[in-house]
Amino acid sequence: MGEKMKRLFIVFVITLLAMGIGSVNAGDAEAGKAKSASCAGCHGQDGISANPVWPNLAGQHEPYLIMEMKEYRDEVRNDPLMTPIVHNLTDEDIEDLAAYYASLSCGS
Repeated sequence: MGEKMKRLFIVFVITLLAMGIGSVNAGDAEAGKAKSASCAGCHGQDGISANPVWPNLAGQHEPYLIMEMKEYRDEVRNDPLMTPIVHNLTDEDIEDLAAYYASLSCGS
């Protein structure tokens, strides 16, 4: 494994540990469903995107979704569509949305 990959792996593991990957997330799926309207345009009403460019959110792991949304919100990752949508989300909003999408069937 190259030095760059080792560093990336270490950062990933530290991020997961900092998020409490082994702990129970406090997200409320019902509250997340109510907050998901701005997501549905790209990711579909049921978390399954009609466009292959945008990922499906249904059935994704809650900690993964939390990490991704926080990275867009905090501009660790920048995307011209995602960053402005999640910019004003609170940690609670993100946890609720993650709980909602994690609760959905991915269709497989």
